[in-house]
Amino acid sequence: MKRFIFSFVIGILLTNMSYSQPVPGDDENIPYLMTFGTKAEKSWGDDDFSQTFFFFVPESYKDPVYIKVFDPDIGGLIDELNGTFDTQMTYSVYGGKEAYSNEDAKGTDPVGNYKSGNLLATKSFGVNPRYDNNWYVFGPFNPTEGEYDKKFGGYIFKVICDGISGNDGNMYRYYMSTSATINKPIEGAFAFAYEYSFRMHDDPKEVSHIYPYVDDRTITIKQMNFDWDKDGFIRVVSVARKGQMCATSYEDQWVTSEFKILDEEKNTSLDFQFIKKTNPPVKNNNVVINVRNQYGELLQFNTVPIGGVPKYKFGGIDVKKK
Repeated sequence: MKRFIFSFVIGILLTNMSYSQPVPGDDENIPYLMTFGTKAEKSWGDDDFSQTFFFFVPESYKDPVYIKVFDPDIGGLIDELNGTFDTQMTYSVYGGKEAYSNEDAKGTDPVGNYKSGNLLATKSFGVNPRYDNNWYVFGPFNPTEGEYDKKFGGYIFKVICDGISGNDGNMYRYYMSTSATINKPIEGAFAFAYEYSFRMHDDPKEVSHIYPYVDDRTITIKQMNFDWDKDGFIRVVSVARKGQMCATSYEDQWVTSEFKILDEEKNTSLDFQFIKKTNPPVKNNNVVINVRNQYGELLQFNTVPIGGVPKYKFGGIDVKKK
C-alpha cells in the first residue's frame, strides 16, 4: 500500500508541475540560496556552512543533462561582503550508489557520510570576475550516472555547496538543463532539499515560500528556523488552513513550534510563507529552516509543490493546478 501511495504522489507531481528545474523555483520567490565561508559568525545567518540539493531525472529521459550554478564565485555584484572578499566555496556533484539513499546525505548537518556516492565533478571558487553574475556548467552527465531510485522511477543527483574558507556570504542559484548554453528544462524532472538556507528579499512586499509535502503517515509536524531576526512572521497556508502562525527566531537562535496535521492536508503540500515586517526594515536577512514529522523524519521541500500551490478554501478543498 505504501508503494502504491508513493507512486500515486509522484504521478501527481509529474502531472501538475511545469517541468522547470530552477533552484530556487519560480513559485518560491526566493532570491538566492545562501552559504557562508567557514570563518563566518553564525549570526550572519548560516548554521553550518553547507547546503545540499537533489535533482531527479525520470527514467524515460535518455539524453545528457547539465547542472548549472549561477554566480558561483564569492565577490562582485551579488554576494555578501564581510570586510574583504576572502572566501572560497566548493561545489560537488555526486551520483551512483548511496548518493541519495545514504541517510547522512539527507540530514540537516554536514556530518558523517553526507558526501556519499561517486564524485562526478567538483570545482572551487573564490573571487572570479568571469563567473560573477554568470553561469558555470557541470556536465554533461548521462542520467544513469545518478543513483537509481525505484520509488521515484528515475535517477537522482546530489549537489553540495560547502564553504571551505573565509567569512563572506555566497548567494547563488542552480538550474538543471538539457543544454549547456541555454536553460532548457527536462520534462518530468524536479529538484528538492530537506533543509533550506536562503536570502530573503529586502522589499517587505515580497513574500517567499517553501512547500514541504505531507504524506498520509504525518500526524504532526515540527518546524525549526534559525536566525530569522524577528523579521515579521512565518505563516502556513494549506488546502484546509487559512494561516497557522509559527514561532520565529532571533539572531543566531534556533526556535521550534509544532502543530497537528488536518485530515484534508494529508497527501498535499503546505505553503510556508515568509512575510517581512515593514518597520523597521530588515536588510540582508538570511534564514535556515527545516520541517519534521512526528517520527523525526525530515519533510521534502520541492521547488515545484506537489499538486500545485495550495489554496485555502473555506468549506472545501481547492488546489491551484500548475
